[in-house]
Amino acid sequence: MINKIRILEEFLTLVKISSPTGNERQIADYLKNLLTDIGLTVTEDKTGESFGGNCGNVIAYLNSTKANTPTLLLSAHMDCVNPCENVKPRLKNGMITSDGTTILGGDDKAGIASILEAIRIVEEKEIPHGGIQVIFTVAEEGGLNGSKYLDKEWIKSDFGFCLDSSGNPGKVIIKAPGQDNITAKIKGKSAHAGIAPESGINAITIASKAIATMKSGRIDEETTANIGIIHGGIATNIVPEYVEIFCEARSCSPQKLANQTKHMSDTFSKVAIENKASIDIILEHEYSSYELDTSSQLIQIATEAIKNAHIDLELAATGGGSDANYFNAKGLPCAVLGVGMSKVHTTEEFILEEDLYKTATIVLELIKSCANKVKL
Repeated sequence: MINKIRILEEFLTLVKISSPTGNERQIADYLKNLLTDIGLTVTEDKTGESFGGNCGNVIAYLNSTKANTPTLLLSAHMDCVNPCENVKPRLKNGMITSDGTTILGGDDKAGIASILEAIRIVEEKEIPHGGIQVIFTVAEEGGLNGSKYLDKEWIKSDFGFCLDSSGNPGKVIIKAPGQDNITAKIKGKSAHAGIAPESGINAITIASKAIATMKSGRIDEETTANIGIIHGGIATNIVPEYVEIFCEARSCSPQKLANQTKHMSDTFSKVAIENKASIDIILEHEYSSYELDTSSQLIQIATEAIKNAHIDLELAATGGGSDANYFNAKGLPCAVLGVGMSKVHTTEEFILEEDLYKTATIVLELIKSCANKVKL
């Protein structure tokens, strides 16, 4: 039922539209016009004003044709990581790539194209459906800002799916971690490194000692931690007075996340004090974890839809965050679907043509499955 020529052409059109994080205006306008033409009621929120972006989330709604059915959210993000300017897609032997100088942009324009195609089929074939809400978010790659700053009053759905995971179509992410950011600012004492090093307090050495005694990397099966960025020092002949260390901790367990964050913070503080340095610790809770009940209506619908699409189902956990973390935190049960994108965030990114068709088929079956359910 999927129009293979149309979805392929749509995907190739989308990836050619420049949409770096925070600068999604061009693709937002394109999608607003397209969704309106398909028959949805379309608006744009003011999310971009919250973080300095040039546009907001695109929010669209298709009224139900069948009473007492749940409303379904379909979501994907409009932005891409750099380099994403002047993408020149190539199709060869069923594989879509860029020309090697940019990313492809399948993350997440494969999700957008699949949503558009499924809704087009619903309208063309007059397939009975419940309410369908579409939210195309901004700045997902820049810290999930589109969903983070989305006013939950915009959410009119009972549950939803974000089409934004690598892995085969049929993969359903039902568990994802929360994340804390830890920034440590250590201040020692500068001195001439050749004449009087003993009178200085080396902030970089202190940071190194703390990191060496800190648990990081893979902590356990659901917890990770990373020392990501270190800034410090101004010259080799000066004992460095100041250093900043930027870290993160993630866990699917809120308690384990709290424990790991405290461990990292306490370790930095302890070592700094022992070495007569001052320290400032900044903790930021980036987003919360979620775990979806496999007996929920959301997962039942996903299971049924994927089966009806004749695709293998995989219920999985992930170590990364997505817009689904914020949708769940705002009270909307939301899973993430695999769309087949591979080697994302690199110039070697690709997606199989067949996976576009499979993903759109799954979305269509999700819509049809929702139409056969009673709103709880």
